[in-house]
Amino acid sequence: MKKFGNVYLIAAISIIGGGLFGFDISSMSAIIATDAYLRYFNQGPGDASGPTANTQGGITASMAGGSWLASLCSGFISDRFGRKTAIQIGAVIWCIGCIIVCAAQDIPMLIVGRIINGFCVGICSAQVPVYISEIAPPSKRGRLVGAQQWAITWGIMIMFYISYGCSFIDGTAAFRLPWGLQMIPAIILFFGMMFLPESPRWLASKDRWEECEEVLILTHGHGDPSSPWVAREFQEIKEWIEIERQGKATSFLTLFSPRYINRTHIGLFAQIWSQLTGMNVMMYYITYVFAMAGLTGNTLLVSSSIQYVINVVMTVPALLFVDRVGRRPTLMIGSTLMATWLFANGGLLASYGTDPGPGGVGGIKEASVQVSGAASKAVIACSYLFVASYAPTWGPVSWIYPPELFPNHLRGKANALTTSGNWIFNFALGYFVPPAFINIKWKTYIVFAVFCVAMTIHVFFLFPETAGKPLEEVTEMFEDPNGIKYLGTPAWKTSSVAKKTQELEHGIGLEKKIDDEHSPERVEEVAKQDV
Repeated sequence: MKKFGNVYLIAAISIIGGGLFGFDISSMSAIIATDAYLRYFNQGPGDASGPTANTQGGITASMAGGSWLASLCSGFISDRFGRKTAIQIGAVIWCIGCIIVCAAQDIPMLIVGRIINGFCVGICSAQVPVYISEIAPPSKRGRLVGAQQWAITWGIMIMFYISYGCSFIDGTAAFRLPWGLQMIPAIILFFGMMFLPESPRWLASKDRWEECEEVLILTHGHGDPSSPWVAREFQEIKEWIEIERQGKATSFLTLFSPRYINRTHIGLFAQIWSQLTGMNVMMYYITYVFAMAGLTGNTLLVSSSIQYVINVVMTVPALLFVDRVGRRPTLMIGSTLMATWLFANGGLLASYGTDPGPGGVGGIKEASVQVSGAASKAVIACSYLFVASYAPTWGPVSWIYPPELFPNHLRGKANALTTSGNWIFNFALGYFVPPAFINIKWKTYIVFAVFCVAMTIHVFFLFPETAGKPLEEVTEMFEDPNGIKYLGTPAWKTSSVAKKTQELEHGIGLEKKIDDEHSPERVEEVAKQDV
C-alpha cells in the first residue's frame, strides 16, 4: 500500500486521535444543561432536575478515569505493536464506546460507555505525540505535535455546534444523535493511518533498519536517498539504539531511577499543571459559569460556544511560533496571564455576587452565585481572556514537551506515564468541580489561580528548554558531563538551538556533528553511564 511522507499530512491524520477528546468535552458540556438530558437522566425531585451534582461529576469524570488506565497501558501496546497500530486500536475502541453511550438506557450504561471512550482517548493522547515527535524533523516538531491540541479545539467547537443543533430535536435524539456522530472521526482515523509510515525510531528498535531508512527518506529526504539530513538522522538513531541496548532492561521503574527521575517529574507536571490551570473545567462546565453571569437558554449556549471559537483561533499562534519562542517562555507567560483572569473572576463573584438560593440560577444548582450588570460582562470577558491565554500556551505545549524529554527506548512508556498524570487529574477535577461550585462557590476560581502562580515558579526553576533540539541531544541537558551525577544544566540556563538544528537539516556541519557527538569514545562513555 502506498505510504505518504509529507509530515504535515501525517500530523493532520494522526491528530484526529486528539480531536476525539475534544468531541467528548463539548458533547458533554453542550448537553448537560439541555431539557432532554435533564429529564431522561433525572435524579431530582422535579421532572427535569437531572443527575445530582455528585452523579454528574462522576458521569463527566468517568471518561477521564478510563483514559488514565488506558494511558498507562498504552506504552506496552505501542512498544509491542507499533505507534500506528496503537492509534488504530484506540480508534476501534472509540467506536465501541460511542455505540454504548448512544444507546445508554440509564446512568450506569452511560458511565460504562464513557469509560470505554476513555480507553481510546488514553491510548491516542499518549501515543499520537510520541508518533509525531519520532517522525517529525526537530525544527517542525513543536508545531506538528502541538497540532494535537489544535485538533482538540476543533473537535470541541465542531461537536458543540452539532450538539447545539441537535438540542432543538424532540426526545432523546437530542443527545443520542451527537453521541453517535462521534464515531465518524474515529473511522477516518483508522483508515487514514493505513496510508502513513510507521515511526522510524520504533522500526529501529525492532531491527527493521531497511524500513527505518525508507521512512526517513520518505519523510525527511523527500524521496532523496542521498540527503545529508537522512544520513545524519539514520546514523544518530543507529548509534543511540546501540548505546541503549548496552544498558539495563527498561520498565516503568526505570523512569524513577536517579538517571531519569528529574525528567519523569518534569514530564508528569507538564501534564498535571495543564489540568490544574482549570481549562478543562472551563470547557466541561462553562454553561455553569455563564449561568452565574445571568445567561439563559439559547443565549447561554451561544455565548458558551464563543470560547470554543477563541480556543481554535488562539491555538494557531502557538503552532507558528512555539519552535521559535521556545517552551519555557510560552508556559510562563500563559500561566501568569491565566492567574490574572482567575483572580479577577473570583474577586468579581465575591464582591458583586448574590446567593440565588439552593436551586441555583435558572434551575442549575451548580450556578451558586449570580452577578448582573457590569460585573456580569466582566466575568464573561475574563472567561474569554482565560481561554485566549491557555490556547497558545499550556494547551499545545503540555503535549509537545513530555515526549521530547526521554530517550528512544523509554519514550513510549514515559509518555504513557506522563499522560496518565493528565487523566488522573482530569478525572479528579471533573468530579470535584460541580460540588465545589455548590460548596465553596467563587473560591473555586481562587484555588486554580493559586495553582497558576505555582506553575509559573516551577517552570522557571525546573523546566529546561527543548525547542529545536534533536531528540537524541536532549539527554545532555539532564546529565552531568562526567557521568558522576545526574544533575544536568540549570533550567534557566538552557536555550533553544533551533538555528543550529535547521543548519544540520540542510547538511551544514554534518560531518563535524557526527564526529563530535558519536565518536567511539562518546559511545563508550554513555554506555558506561547506562550500566
